[in-house]
Amino acid sequence: MALKYLTPLSKDEQRAIGIAPPAALAIADQVRFGELDVLNHVNNAVYMQWFERVRVKYTQVFGLKRYAENGAGPRIVIRSAAIHYKQEMLMDEDYVVTCTCTAFRHTSFSMHQKLWSGGTERATLDCVLVLLNPDGSGRYPIPEGLRTHFLTHDGATFEG
Repeated sequence: MALKYLTPLSKDEQRAIGIAPPAALAIADQVRFGELDVLNHVNNAVYMQWFERVRVKYTQVFGLKRYAENGAGPRIVIRSAAIHYKQEMLMDEDYVVTCTCTAFRHTSFSMHQKLWSGGTERATLDCVLVLLNPDGSGRYPIPEGLRTHFLTHDGATFEG
């Protein structure tokens, strides 16, 4: 199966390339020369950029429009993040980054992300995101539609 780059992959497309269970959102791309370090493998900081790109897309697709043209909606900030590197990535490798909400509270939610290549899990990221009012003055409640999405689409748990 030829991967569609920078386009959300369906659950069937994810299963076809060995991602099981499929994630709420998965996007494919390919390692570029500028992402390599002096050891000729992907620089560790680049993994964070890949995870962030898919996480931002997740918020756009599923209802948090902060990154839309008008900048409306809550501020989305990372409270904490932990990455686990499992296997190096090399030039021209195809990869898929997945993103799923695992748990949420009233104004924050936890995401679990994976980086896959060749049917192998290469890295994971777990993070907690907090929603703030647009002016940063305080916490912003997770919209009901997104809470419902977390429960029904991602299988997340409410920890309120």
